[in-house]
Amino acid sequence: MSLELDLGELAADIAREAGALARRRRQEGVNLAATKSTLADIVTDADREVEALIRARLRAERPGDGFLGEESGAEAGETDVTWVVDPIDGTVNYAYGIPAYNVSIAAVRGSADPTTWEALAGAVFAPALDELFTAVRGRGAWLGSARLAVTTDSAAGALLGTGFGYDPATHDGDLATVRRVMTMARDLRRMGAAALDLAYVAAGRLDGYFERGLSPWDFAAGALLVSEAGGKFSRLDVDSARPMVIAGGADVHDRLRTLVNDMAAVTGT
Repeated sequence: MSLELDLGELAADIAREAGALARRRRQEGVNLAATKSTLADIVTDADREVEALIRARLRAERPGDGFLGEESGAEAGETDVTWVVDPIDGTVNYAYGIPAYNVSIAAVRGSADPTTWEALAGAVFAPALDELFTAVRGRGAWLGSARLAVTTDSAAGALLGTGFGYDPATHDGDLATVRRVMTMARDLRRMGAAALDLAYVAAGRLDGYFERGLSPWDFAAGALLVSEAGGKFSRLDVDSARPMVIAGGADVHDRLRTLVNDMAAVTGT
């Protein structure tokens, strides 16, 4: 078996185990552990416990690999593989009992810097929905045993997903982007879990997705899902504080990119 397949199987196995723990803790009741960047940016005890489980499993199975997790930060490894992990993506949804949350685990070749890594395998598991999305480089994207493909026809307008940052100072800019992008949209969805949004693009449930300010763990697995489902994934303004992520089938992706670039040229943002 190839390294990529081994990593994919491990990511899927751990994502299911971690997701089961997250779901149990949700049923027992959520305890807020802290806020991070703003009052709206929360972390629960479960986030930390789930990430600790993932780190422990990876340390046992692949002790030399690097790690980047939302809650515990980065740790350099001795191999060329780094694991990029969001233990509970969609924490606000999780805290409120909304089922749109997930565990996101990706294995990449290289460091924790997304401008240099090569994604090898990824898993996005939504435990409340019991849906496991997986991808291995060069071997497609899957929902269980069903192979995924992005949409290729959005003549009636694209169904798009997006998200907003936690800092209220960024909301005007985000809403301005929405106004511009709506010229090509059938409608807009804002689920609050970036990895799940990207999985839905891969599955053809969304035609496209755009958002500023995502962290590497938000998109590491989802980006591979999109590309392995035949779509395109791009990061723009990577040297800025809030890079833009765009994903979708080729046509939707390119139209989104044009609209975002045109807006940046006009506003300087």
